[in-house]
Amino acid sequence: VQLVESGGGSVQAGGSLRLSCAASNYNVRSGCLAWFRQPRGEEREVVAAVGPSNTWYARSVTGRFTLSKDNAINYLYLQMNNLKPEDTAMYYCAAKLGSWYLKEALSPLWYKYWGQGTQVTVS
Repeated sequence: VQLVESGGGSVQAGGSLRLSCAASNYNVRSGCLAWFRQPRGEEREVVAAVGPSNTWYARSVTGRFTLSKDNAINYLYLQMNNLKPEDTAMYYCAAKLGSWYLKEALSPLWYKYWGQGTQVTVS
Protein backbone atom coordinates (compact mmCIF):
# COMPACT_ATOMS: atom_id res chain seq x y z
CA VAL A 1 0.00 0.00 0.00
CA GLN A 2 1.26 3.46 -0.90
CA LEU A 3 -0.28 6.81 -0.06
CA VAL A 4 1.02 9.95 -1.74
CA GLU A 5 -0.20 13.39 -0.67
CA SER A 6 -0.03 16.58 -2.69
CA GLY A 7 -1.56 20.03 -2.71
CA GLY A 8 0.00 21.67 0.31
CA GLY A 9 1.45 25.15 0.19
CA SER A 10 1.47 28.60 1.72
CA VAL A 11 -1.64 30.75 1.76
CA GLN A 12 -2.95 33.79 3.54
CA ALA A 13 -5.63 33.51 6.17
CA GLY A 14 -9.01 33.10 4.56
CA GLY A 15 -7.60 31.29 1.58
CA SER A 16 -8.19 27.75 0.34
CA LEU A 17 -6.20 24.66 -0.49
CA ARG A 18 -7.15 21.22 -1.73
CA LEU A 19 -5.09 18.29 -0.55
CA SER A 20 -5.03 15.08 -2.56
CA CYS A 21 -4.03 11.59 -1.54
CA ALA A 22 -3.39 8.94 -4.20
CA ALA A 23 -3.84 5.43 -2.83
CA SER A 24 -2.19 2.40 -4.41
CA ASN A 25 -3.15 -1.16 -3.54
CA TYR A 26 -5.83 0.09 -1.16
CA ASN A 27 -9.53 0.30 -1.92
CA VAL A 28 -10.67 3.81 -1.09
CA ARG A 29 -14.32 2.90 -1.69
CA SER A 30 -14.49 0.25 1.03
CA GLY A 31 -11.67 1.33 3.29
CA CYS A 32 -11.29 3.63 6.25
CA LEU A 33 -9.06 6.66 5.73
CA ALA A 34 -8.29 9.89 7.45
CA TRP A 35 -6.43 13.15 7.27
CA PHE A 36 -4.22 13.90 10.24
CA ARG A 37 -2.15 16.99 10.91
CA GLN A 38 0.82 17.67 13.10
CA PRO A 39 1.88 21.21 13.93
CA ARG A 40 5.58 21.56 14.63
CA GLY A 41 6.37 20.39 18.13
CA GLU A 42 2.88 19.10 18.78
CA GLU A 43 1.12 15.75 18.63
CA ARG A 44 -0.57 14.41 15.55
CA GLU A 45 -4.34 14.97 15.53
CA VAL A 46 -7.14 13.73 13.34
CA VAL A 47 -8.78 16.32 11.10
CA ALA A 48 -11.31 14.21 9.23
CA ALA A 49 -12.01 10.53 8.76
CA VAL A 50 -14.11 8.54 6.33
CA GLY A 51 -15.41 5.00 6.05
CA PRO A 52 -17.61 3.29 3.49
CA SER A 53 -20.65 5.20 4.77
CA ASN A 54 -19.38 7.46 7.54
CA THR A 55 -17.60 10.80 7.68
CA TRP A 56 -16.30 12.61 10.75
CA TYR A 57 -14.75 16.02 11.19
CA ALA A 58 -12.88 17.61 14.05
CA ARG A 59 -14.81 20.45 15.61
CA SER A 60 -12.06 22.89 14.71
CA VAL A 61 -12.55 22.31 10.98
CA THR A 62 -16.28 21.59 10.75
CA GLY A 63 -17.85 23.89 8.22
CA ARG A 64 -14.51 24.82 6.67
CA PHE A 65 -13.01 21.50 5.54
CA THR A 66 -14.65 18.89 3.33
CA LEU A 67 -13.41 15.36 2.83
CA SER A 68 -14.28 13.56 -0.37
CA LYS A 69 -13.29 10.50 -2.34
CA ASP A 70 -13.01 9.60 -6.00
CA ASN A 71 -13.52 5.86 -5.92
CA ALA A 72 -12.90 5.49 -9.64
CA ILE A 73 -9.29 6.62 -9.37
CA ASN A 74 -8.70 5.73 -5.70
CA TYR A 75 -8.15 9.27 -4.46
CA LEU A 76 -8.94 10.97 -1.16
CA TYR A 77 -9.27 14.75 -0.97
CA LEU A 78 -9.45 17.42 1.68
CA GLN A 79 -10.88 20.75 0.56
CA MET A 80 -9.82 23.40 3.06
CA ASN A 81 -11.56 26.76 2.99
CA ASN A 82 -11.30 29.83 5.18
CA LEU A 83 -7.91 28.69 6.39
CA LYS A 84 -6.59 30.06 9.66
CA PRO A 85 -3.03 30.37 10.99
CA GLU A 86 -3.82 27.62 13.48
CA ASP A 87 -4.33 25.23 10.54
CA THR A 88 -0.60 25.42 9.85
CA ALA A 89 0.80 21.89 10.07
CA MET A 90 2.10 18.91 8.18
CA TYR A 91 -0.91 17.06 6.84
CA TYR A 92 -0.90 13.29 6.45
CA CYS A 93 -3.18 10.89 4.66
CA ALA A 94 -3.63 7.58 6.48
CA ALA A 95 -5.43 4.31 5.84
CA LYS A 96 -6.41 1.55 8.23
CA LEU A 97 -7.48 -2.03 7.91
CA GLY A 98 -10.76 -3.41 9.16
CA SER A 99 -14.23 -1.99 9.56
CA TRP A 100 -15.27 1.52 10.59
CA TYR A 101 -15.32 2.06 14.33
CA LEU A 102 -15.35 5.71 15.32
CA LYS A 103 -13.03 5.28 18.28
CA GLU A 104 -10.47 3.57 16.07
CA ALA A 105 -10.93 6.03 13.24
CA LEU A 106 -9.91 8.94 15.45
CA SER A 107 -6.66 7.45 16.74
CA PRO A 108 -3.43 7.39 14.74
CA LEU A 109 -2.55 4.12 16.47
CA TRP A 110 -5.05 2.23 14.34
CA TYR A 111 -3.71 3.40 11.00
CA LYS A 112 -1.25 1.10 9.35
CA TYR A 113 -0.48 3.08 6.22
CA TRP A 114 0.73 6.68 6.04
CA GLY A 115 1.75 9.10 3.37
CA GLN A 116 4.87 11.23 3.56
CA GLY A 117 2.94 14.38 4.43
CA THR A 118 2.38 17.73 2.80
CA GLN A 119 3.03 21.06 4.52
CA VAL A 120 0.28 23.64 4.89
CA THR A 121 1.29 27.09 6.06
CA VAL A 122 -1.27 29.82 6.73
CA SER A 123 -0.12 33.34 7.50
